[in-house]
Amino acid sequence: MSKVRRIQLALLALLAVVAAGSIGYLVLGFGPLDAVYQTVTTITTVGFRELHPLSTAGKIFTIVLIIAGVGTALYAFSVVLESLVEGHLRQHVERRKMQRDIARMSGHTIVCGWGRVGRAVAGYLAGQGAAVVVVDVDPQRVADVAYPALTGDVTDDEVLRKAGIMRARALVAAINTDAENVYVTLSARSLRPDLIIIARARTEASEPKLLRAGATRVVNPQRIGGQRIAAAALQPNVVEFLDVVMHDGSLEFRLEEIPVRAGSRLAGRTLQQANVGETTGALVLALRGRDGTFLANPPMHTPVGAGYILIAIGTQQQLSALHDAANRVK
Repeated sequence: MSKVRRIQLALLALLAVVAAGSIGYLVLGFGPLDAVYQTVTTITTVGFRELHPLSTAGKIFTIVLIIAGVGTALYAFSVVLESLVEGHLRQHVERRKMQRDIARMSGHTIVCGWGRVGRAVAGYLAGQGAAVVVVDVDPQRVADVAYPALTGDVTDDEVLRKAGIMRARALVAAINTDAENVYVTLSARSLRPDLIIIARARTEASEPKLLRAGATRVVNPQRIGGQRIAAAALQPNVVEFLDVVMHDGSLEFRLEEIPVRAGSRLAGRTLQQANVGETTGALVLALRGRDGTFLANPPMHTPVGAGYILIAIGTQQQLSALHDAANRVK
């Protein structure tokens, strides 16, 4: 039986006892208010004296009322009190546990704002096995979040610290207004100069402001959605292939970015010297240099330096082998 149902039944039972007791005292000659008063003081064991002398029938009725009413009243009070205390205690315990879980997290992504964009971002990250912490100012919006969540104003540095920004891998600013996203970006960048910050922009005019505020990248969902629709109309097979590779999971192949670590087997060598294709099986589609420029379909004589990013496609096993080659120190 649910707690709400238990409270309802307990209060109904208590009301029935009060009504029966009041009717009984009315029959014994009490006035309406005196009858209710006498009933309440009797079943709550307050111990006040009788308002009117009781006859033998009145004494017998009072004994029965005490036996039936005191237990009912105690049960009703205990059920209500239990629900109140357990509710607060449970919320307190869950909140403390959530805070401890977040304090132990590292390399997670902080999603600021639990709207449609925030939900989509968190769902994709969780689907890829990434840890997520959600922060929103509205406690009702995060009440049923399936991920670790905090209630608070993300423009407050202390809230960001509680969300583990000093240990986080990235932060997504997906609040409803661009002004708040700019403020969050400024706060996050001041706390973590090396943090990856992805900011949502509702208008094109806000994009340069978010970049100046410190966003690593600015995303306009409306513009990207329009471009995606146009691409699907012109090249539906290409779009579907990218969707399957990046999001669907029905194909064995994946598309990933792999950083090259200094001292690894790839650093300082060309793709041909490293023999990437034969040793790992992965296909390198593009290189991104330290200056941020991309080189698509790089020739085999292209040198790979430390700090470069490889954009590669392959199976999970092939990409893992390429990741080891690019990160394992010789």
